[in-house]
Amino acid sequence: MKRVILAVITGLLFIAEIVLLKVYDVAAIGPMETEIGFSHINQKVHDMTGVNMLWYDITDYIGYGAIAVCVLFALVGLIQLIKRRSLFAVDREILSLGGLFAVTIGFYVLFEKFIINYRPIIMPGEEEPEASFPSSHTVLILVVMVAVIMIIDKYLPSGAAKLVKVLCGIIALVTLCGRLYCGVHWLTDIVGGILLSATLLLAFGAVIAGGDAEEKPVKASVSTSGYKPKH
Repeated sequence: MKRVILAVITGLLFIAEIVLLKVYDVAAIGPMETEIGFSHINQKVHDMTGVNMLWYDITDYIGYGAIAVCVLFALVGLIQLIKRRSLFAVDREILSLGGLFAVTIGFYVLFEKFIINYRPIIMPGEEEPEASFPSSHTVLILVVMVAVIMIIDKYLPSGAAKLVKVLCGIIALVTLCGRLYCGVHWLTDIVGGILLSATLLLAFGAVIAGGDAEEKPVKASVSTSGYKPKH
């Protein structure tokens, strides 16, 4: 229940940010005079970071790695499905992970159609600014890496699982900082990516935690049939 409440809170904060981006401190600071909310802080942070395409490429490659992780878990689920001959026999974590990835893709498509913000720059090879909010790479990496941290104990020995968790944590942090530093997103795009990721991951955590609760055996209640009160 705690995770559900937190997911609702972060989800509402995400929606509130979208609303504020359309009404608070809006100015035409983007390329081709695209209007951006929180314009002063966004412009200040962008001026500080500048544009670094090397970090853009680095975070792009990390994104390909995250997609490879998704494919790997999809293969694990497929193998389980073939061996166990029932979708319902596939691990709850794997099914939930598939649902998480599907919802993440859904949000990506949604914000490509309903554009909240445009990039601070026109990307090489493009003729006009592209959708920028929320940072899709931030969402992808955070969702995949943190989700792996949440379930990896079930699939690897303790030592290997700890190593994977540390690696995933480093990748998530590097991507978060690198995506802001490369200058292809506004600060509010990164914040939006964090809020959306947190909402999805908290909901995912609630689902798999619910599964764990169902699997725990219910303790037998203490019988009082032989109890005789003392006088």
